[in-house]
Amino acid sequence: MTDGIRFDPAQIRELARILRDTDLTEIELVEKDSRIRVVRQVTVVPAAAPASATVAVPAPTAPQAAAAAPSEPAEATPPAGTVTSPMVGIAYLAPEPGAPPFVQVGSKVAQGQTLLLIEAMKTFNQIKAPKAGTVTRILVENGAPVEYGEPLMVIE
Repeated sequence: MTDGIRFDPAQIRELARILRDTDLTEIELVEKDSRIRVVRQVTVVPAAAPASATVAVPAPTAPQAAAAAPSEPAEATPPAGTVTSPMVGIAYLAPEPGAPPFVQVGSKVAQGQTLLLIEAMKTFNQIKAPKAGTVTRILVENGAPVEYGEPLMVIE
């Protein structure tokens, strides 16, 4: 409500309803000189959601993940310090093309330090270290697509 621009609360509620109903995490509406962006925080539910089949969109991918598990039993449980993707998107290991990566194998990181970016819906999301430690493995390549829950790095 700055600069004399007024937003309709009913319109904002409608955008929030669309987010909830379509399982999106972000929506933006641009009209002339005004812009409304509504973002909702997604609660990360570990593997229990696909098993319960309460989420309509991920349900088709659950059988594929279950089918892959018997062929690779060693990878069924990720190492203790594994950082997983909180969303679907494209992983970038550096802040921009040609720049050095945020971290490399052997890098010491502090809790909250940016490890990589995931681009989702033209928004770059910083993925931060959940704890201090040393990066022992980087499991994704720069520019690679990632899925929700996919292991990205291991910090020990």
